[in-house]
Amino acid sequence: MIIDIFYKSNLKKEAHKSSQVEEVKEESLPQEKIKRSLLKTISWRIIGTLDTVLISYLITGTLTMAISIGGIELVSKMALYFFHERAWNKINWGK
Repeated sequence: MIIDIFYKSNLKKEAHKSSQVEEVKEESLPQEKIKRSLLKTISWRIIGTLDTVLISYLITGTLTMAISIGGIELVSKMALYFFHERAWNKINWGK
């Protein structure tokens, strides 16, 4: 019985230490800067837009139409991705 009490007491201490370590880790995680999010947005959109232009060209057979579709997609998805990235940066889950 005394051993059980001692064992449970040690488990509680270890759990408390573990939670303190997790709190420190969460507090010390750096927030992503807006410049980094913006650069990631631009680089990803270049890749995505090239893909869209290629697919659009394969479907339409017209380079002008493919570039038009890619241009519209470039602007709209860049804005959507940037705000999506910033919103996720505020969520602590999984960091």
